Amino acid sequence: MATNHIQHGDILSVTAPAALSSGDGVLIGAALFGIALGDAASGALVEIAREGVWTLPKTSALAISVGDRLFWDATNKVVNKTATSQVCIGIAVSAAANPSSTVEVLLESSTPAGT
Repeated sequence: MATNHIQHGDILSVTAPAALSSGDGVLIGAALFGIALGDAASGALVEIAREGVWTLPKTSALAISVGDRLFWDATNKVVNKTATSQVCIGIAVSAAANPSSTVEVLLESSTPAGT
């Protein structure tokens, strides 16, 4: 293996920007999104998953279709379909009715931005 390899990208060790519970979505900086794999206090190291399909909270009053781009609302800690001032984190792999509390999301760091 190359001598400059640090870690695989599917799971990253990062500093928690706030207190986290296992399973929480977390946005670090402007674009690094993952799912906390354990509880962590603010400032502590935590592993986050950057890949896979995860059940995430969504804006309840929103219908989502399979294939919709989903964006992270860092204020409310939910996904929605609003591109403005939010980070695209992945693609819906399940439909979710209005109202409902969760949706299954395929995390993708290469998801195109835009509306």
